[in-house]
Amino acid sequence: MTAITAASRTLGSVSVSGQEALLTPGQVAALFHVDPKTVTRWAHAGRLGSLRTPGGHRRFRESEVMQLLKSLTTEATRS
Repeated sequence: MTAITAASRTLGSVSVSGQEALLTPGQVAALFHVDPKTVTRWAHAGRLGSLRTPGGHRRFRESEVMQLLKSLTTEATRS
């Protein structure tokens, strides 16, 4: 199991009516090891798409977050 898969399983993501799981800024921040405010800035800049809840809170599609994480993560190589 990869670190990305393990992390996504432990986040407790929310699935809405059988749709794709959504992550909070805090959950995304934990995956990237950054502050949740950084994740909000990424969304504002268009680096990461987000949805808004009826209460105005941001939520991020798990698949999009994992795709970005995978594109920024490199595997360690043995020397």
